[in-house]
Amino acid sequence: MKQERWTPRVTVATVVEHEGRFLLVEEHTSEGLRINQPAGHLESGETLTDAAIRETLEETALSFVPDALVGVYMTHMDRPDGAAATFLRFTFCGRHEPPHAPRALDTGIVRTLWLTPDELRACQARHRTPLVMRSVEDYLAGRRFPLDFVHTHSVGPPNGQSSSHS
Repeated sequence: MKQERWTPRVTVATVVEHEGRFLLVEEHTSEGLRINQPAGHLESGETLTDAAIRETLEETALSFVPDALVGVYMTHMDRPDGAAATFLRFTFCGRHEPPHAPRALDTGIVRTLWLTPDELRACQARHRTPLVMRSVEDYLAGRRFPLDFVHTHSVGPPNGQSSSHS
């Protein structure tokens, strides 16, 4: 019997600091209201940086300009249904810019927050994942990898056939 190929879920997150405070979101989860960085899943055809830009805009209504990669994090967890899941999270840091037009926050996002590192440390029980604090601590420790550390290579159809996108 052929074993099923293991496939992690790829996610992105952003660390945005402004005047000593970090941009976070408060969101509905199956465990109640939780605090997280702007974050979400990589979508088909996206680069990791494009996903980080999109997720930050959707969840905070702010434009995100990535400067560097803070880290790559792997989390294994058991889901309530008994299945296991593995998440591979790419966390970027950068700056925010005001949106060009008002926009609603993504479904499930209650509000945005700007918290100091101490305020964030004080509410760790409400973090969606331990990676929220770990990403901020890595950022504060100066961890930065250039954006070209992450490379996207797209392979076209075999035999030089053209592809069509609709």
